[in-house]
Amino acid sequence: MEKSHRLFLEAQRLIPGGVNSPVRACKAVGAEPLFLESGQGAYVWDVDGNRYIDYVCSWGPIIVGHSHPKVVNAIKEQVEKATTFGAPTALEVEMARLITTLIPSIEKVRLVNSGTEATMSALRLARAYTGRNNIIKFNGSYHGHVDSLLVQAGSGLLTLGIPDSLGVPQSFAQTTISLPYNNLEELDKTLKLFGKDIAAIIVEPVCGNMGVVLPKPGFLEGLRERCNHYKILLIFDEVITGFRLGLGGAQGLFNVTPDITCLGKIIGGGLPVGAYGGRSEIMELVAPQGGVYQAGTLSGNPIAMAAGIQTLRILMEENPYPSLAQKAQTLFGGIVEIGASLNLEITVNYMGSLGTLFFAPPPICCYEDAKKSNLNLFKIFYREMLKQGIYLPPSQFEAWFISMAHSDKEINMTLEAVTKALKAIKEK
Repeated sequence: MEKSHRLFLEAQRLIPGGVNSPVRACKAVGAEPLFLESGQGAYVWDVDGNRYIDYVCSWGPIIVGHSHPKVVNAIKEQVEKATTFGAPTALEVEMARLITTLIPSIEKVRLVNSGTEATMSALRLARAYTGRNNIIKFNGSYHGHVDSLLVQAGSGLLTLGIPDSLGVPQSFAQTTISLPYNNLEELDKTLKLFGKDIAAIIVEPVCGNMGVVLPKPGFLEGLRERCNHYKILLIFDEVITGFRLGLGGAQGLFNVTPDITCLGKIIGGGLPVGAYGGRSEIMELVAPQGGVYQAGTLSGNPIAMAAGIQTLRILMEENPYPSLAQKAQTLFGGIVEIGASLNLEITVNYMGSLGTLFFAPPPICCYEDAKKSNLNLFKIFYREMLKQGIYLPPSQFEAWFISMAHSDKEINMTLEAVTKALKAIKEK
């Protein structure tokens, strides 16, 4: 890791913390970040030439595998035409057509450049539509680095132990109420007091930013019922789950219809992208049709659209979701069996092609449960896995992602590495 080490030293001189997103710093696992150079299928290579089986998958969008020929060709063809215009293109219309066809709750969609832009814009829209200011989110959920959402947030904030962010005015934070995930009783208490002041409830239908946490039966349905009663907009943050759990997203699997949906990751095929959409009557408030201003020079840029459209077409043509679920069952179910055989207290939550191994007792149904994880054991586990060529998210509180390119060979190699890593923990 000589080249990676040298690059990290230089990066720390030039970039805050040496990274352009906090979780990449690998502080939580007591390691230096790998500087990656290339990827193919289920594998990535660092600048020192080391090969790893990749379960980060760029934090989700690489569902068809790294450098899929169809995606690469789509990008090449578009680059030869132009990189960006700051003007409408046919590709934006095609992407909007695909999204609105595959996710029925989205009648109109606005493309942006990141998941953070999507959630920020969705909240502004919800406030305008309802004429209310306050929002409800859930502890440990991360919806991007929007000022009003950095309250009891997950992802890098949870990993680094930062419950909130400096630089966020108290007045902004006061518009956000953060409640326990999967707890309708606490929600009911809050709505009795403040229901008429709440513009939106924003939720990850399947959490991925406190580690993977599944909704309890009835939780999402309960949110929908309460939003209907109090005339609150329900926002599903499907930046991670959209097109990863299925072509209709998590809302399609759970049969719960949100008012606004936020998307990202996969619709860019690995390039920067985001989107938010919902019923026409809500979306028509967005400028230039309505008075809710939101803009972006690179929104719907043609390279990201070309990559995303091709990715969605592959998913539509090949329907990999049953296969991905089977791979997840083999991998995560196998980890459960290994842990049990070693008498280790672990919990494995998974759904579709994403999951998390927690070093904590079951069940893990919320942020408060996830926080009970033994971070020192995860640190040992991560480093043992890395030694064996398995690249995992460098945080206890993130999802592992499986791609179409992960074969039985890679899954079995991973399970062998897990066995060795958990045995190493057992011996310490």
